[in-house]
Amino acid sequence: MIHEYKKLHVWIDSTELTSLVYKVTANFPKAEQFGITNQIRRCSVSIPSNIAEGAGRGYDAEFVKFLKYSYGSSCELETQLIISKDLGYLSEDDFQNLSRRLIGIQKKLFNLIESLQNDK
Repeated sequence: MIHEYKKLHVWIDSTELTSLVYKVTANFPKAEQFGITNQIRRCSVSIPSNIAEGAGRGYDAEFVKFLKYSYGSSCELETQLIISKDLGYLSEDDFQNLSRRLIGIQKKLFNLIESLQNDK
């Protein structure tokens, strides 16, 4: 079954999160451009990208596999946000805002995975 990923709230939320990540990381030190800045952006982009790729695979089993990749990327992003806050690159407010949004995405990913696996 092909899924219309652009209508999925989790895809919409994760693209919005990615835009916020890019804006916030623009203020990171220039010395981190090829370090944590690059890594945090890549894993944030990976979340909606894997949702889209999995949706286009045509089979629920493939979609679930890519949703799990997205979930893994969300955990990677969560870790990098914590490290960025600890290093003083993220303000507490930015950290809390991004974390709250990320937790919402993780819940939606988990619920979507569960619903697709239980449909069998």
